[in-house]
Amino acid sequence: MGMPTQNGPTQNGPTPTRPTQTAPRQTAPRQTLPRQTLPPQTPPLPRAAAPCAVAPPADAARRVLLRRGLLGPVLASLSGPSGSISALAAEDTAIRPGRVLSFPQDHGAHIGNGIEWWYVTGWLQAPGGAPGALGASSASNASNASNASSASSASSASGAAAAQAELFGFQLTFFRSRTGVDSAMAGRFVPRQLLFAHAALSDIAGQRHHSAQRLDRWSGDAAAAGAALPSGDAAAAGAAPPSAHAALADTALALGAWTLSRSASGAQAYAPYQARVAAPEAGFTLALQLQPTQPLLLQGQAGYSQKGPLAAQASHYYSQPQLAVSAVLTRAGRPRTLTGRGWLDHEWSDALLAPGAVGWDWIGINLADGGALTAFVLRRADGSALWAGGSHRPAGGAVRNFAPTEVGFEPQRTWRSPATGTVYPVQWRITTPHGTVVLRALLDAQELDSSASTGTVYWEGLAELLAPGGARIGLGYLEMTGRGRALRLGL
Repeated sequence: MGMPTQNGPTQNGPTPTRPTQTAPRQTAPRQTLPRQTLPPQTPPLPRAAAPCAVAPPADAARRVLLRRGLLGPVLASLSGPSGSISALAAEDTAIRPGRVLSFPQDHGAHIGNGIEWWYVTGWLQAPGGAPGALGASSASNASNASNASSASSASSASGAAAAQAELFGFQLTFFRSRTGVDSAMAGRFVPRQLLFAHAALSDIAGQRHHSAQRLDRWSGDAAAAGAALPSGDAAAAGAAPPSAHAALADTALALGAWTLSRSASGAQAYAPYQARVAAPEAGFTLALQLQPTQPLLLQGQAGYSQKGPLAAQASHYYSQPQLAVSAVLTRAGRPRTLTGRGWLDHEWSDALLAPGAVGWDWIGINLADGGALTAFVLRRADGSALWAGGSHRPAGGAVRNFAPTEVGFEPQRTWRSPATGTVYPVQWRITTPHGTVVLRALLDAQELDSSASTGTVYWEGLAELLAPGGARIGLGYLEMTGRGRALRLGL
């Protein structure tokens, strides 16, 4: 397996990775859901998965600009030299097997490709607390495993909330979408790219889910792309964040007061990330420090992750599991210091969904033993699996990628959203080469309505992984798209 070019360790061994609108009510799918497996086998798990709801393609992106008044003023103000796409963006953009990922450059934006996202999730608790401790027995709703559905927003995982003093889940995703207008226009105000961001906080003990979203245009100019985000003393002093942009040479994203960046300090391969979300409409502000503790995990074939039967139906994709997280969460004007564990995905593509796919189910789990488990299934309209994949990497060990026929997702319990009527499986039996486990949402009501940005409604939330005996062996995130209606790369 080809390895990346980077100043540090790689994946194959140890060393000395809101809503402001209400979506129309959607007809709920069948309560009895088919087992998702690919013939001829019905076994194990993963091959590289696809995170979060996807930003729209060129035509839809232009519609978003016009709808939000972001394109009209630009058309009247185009002047000056053509907005250049730097050498970084002009290089080979093909998504193909055998391409060697190069870091830190591939931490940055790939503006020659159609869609891209940086996805950060994790859990938080008070320092020294036990609520999120892995390996502890799970006391949450074992009796609900056979329930067909839950009709209220009060999660049937309430037993888990009572058993776990305070536990928070967090999600922050930045999306970039190429609009397709760059070939006809020149100037630094041309909206060649759209940037979106989703943020969510799951309060497990309080049984509440809060979310927000942002959207803005970006020219893609090299000068803006190279701008540095405020950090250190400047950030502490409240320095104004730059306008919306995504750096090309490394991770540095901004949408107003929302930022995600990677520090190029210390050991390059273990440089920490910083993120900040200010979401007053959702009632929280979150500042995160995320420190890698393990080498990058290149999903699929050394970072080439297939999402369908054709080679073009793929992405470049890597993960940074087992991030050590420290955070300051502010609610109602009161800041609290929390610690926990996180997961980061970075993925870019030109063609994500194969014809016939309506959405996907995906998990990214930090295991109690220090390992990392990824699994996903791309679904047809009838619920059957069109493609599947994922990986398992033990702590200090080599990655084991899984073929499409090695994944099995079997729904065991569902929840109906009172807001959209969509039915989501919130408990799964997942079979992989790593074993058969149960994945259970720690809060049922973790649906995100991103109609105001990506135009999709999806479920994204904190979940626990349980061994056959019921012991918790991991915590991470479950994502489900295309459940209410087929996921479309547009609005």
